[in-house]
Amino acid sequence: MNTNTNTKTNAATTPAQQTVAIFGAYGHTAHFLIEEFHQRGLGLSLGGRDPVRMAALAEAHPYARIHVATVDEPGSLDALVAGAALVVNAAGPFGDTTGPVIEAALRAGIHYIDITGEQPVTRHDFETYRDPLADSGLLFLPALGFFGGLPDLLATAAMGDWAAADDISVAFALDSWHPTPGTRKAGARSAGKRVTVSGGRPVPFDDNQDVPADWDFPAPVGKQPVRALGTADQITISRHLKAPEVRAFMNEAPLADLRDPRTPAPTAVSEDGRSAQSWLIDVVVTRGAQRRAATAVGRDIYAVTAPVVGAAAVRLLADRTLPSGTASGMRAPGEVFDAEDFLSSLADITWWRR
Repeated sequence: MNTNTNTKTNAATTPAQQTVAIFGAYGHTAHFLIEEFHQRGLGLSLGGRDPVRMAALAEAHPYARIHVATVDEPGSLDALVAGAALVVNAAGPFGDTTGPVIEAALRAGIHYIDITGEQPVTRHDFETYRDPLADSGLLFLPALGFFGGLPDLLATAAMGDWAAADDISVAFALDSWHPTPGTRKAGARSAGKRVTVSGGRPVPFDDNQDVPADWDFPAPVGKQPVRALGTADQITISRHLKAPEVRAFMNEAPLADLRDPRTPAPTAVSEDGRSAQSWLIDVVVTRGAQRRAATAVGRDIYAVTAPVVGAAAVRLLADRTLPSGTASGMRAPGEVFDAEDFLSSLADITWWRR
């Protein structure tokens, strides 16, 4: 494929320091990302492998640059990220895409974010790239979404000035879960590959591991039966917060939806494309007899990824609110940003400590 013949420029030139590239731009969550960045006044370079769907994006978003790009052709990824300061990888299955897009970001000398919720991918990428990227001068933020990034920020806020804790538990409550096709594919790919963090190290995930029978979620959810999970946030949290036990749970009702092959994909109930689904994340940190917690509530687990990524992007592009001496390379968001400031900037969620 000749990349140049599959590239369309629809908008006036935007300064590179204010342009974001999105790979996987016609996916469900990418729809929210495009609108988030456009509303923030950022330039967009959109890429994906399907020429027909990319042509449709060109019609829908005349302000964006459009590229047909695939992980099999590094040159097409280079064209996508050229002139951008940041690339967001929104293309699953992420086990196939994170490596090539990270390499494209390195070649271009730009920051990288992905939105995978796949724990095995997040774990692999931290283990593979954290040390090699440490001196890159760039930031690589994996799993920056509902799973991974948002619980990591809540855990960081809950820890506060504690240097270490005994246990960090992340409990998710969803009123329902209508999964996208990508979520179903990711679940199938992750089967048998998940871990939990126990004794300060990853150990194979066991569906039958000891879990509380119920979790007493804050209002408006209340007490719910829960099951253990292996989640991306167990990886991000354990990379920078000191706690030998990092556990994750979810109430049973959405997991039943996820297991049922008849459960439909999410349906938009508003003009912005959001579903009616509500969610709550409750992060509890313990140290001896002491207990701290941070909780967030919102709507639509897919749509909330966009404001989280958008808040990170504007901070990276403006090079502000980063702690002095922040190391480059592959990092969790709680390592890079002031967690409380970041969470408080998200208009789409409500969060509090207790």
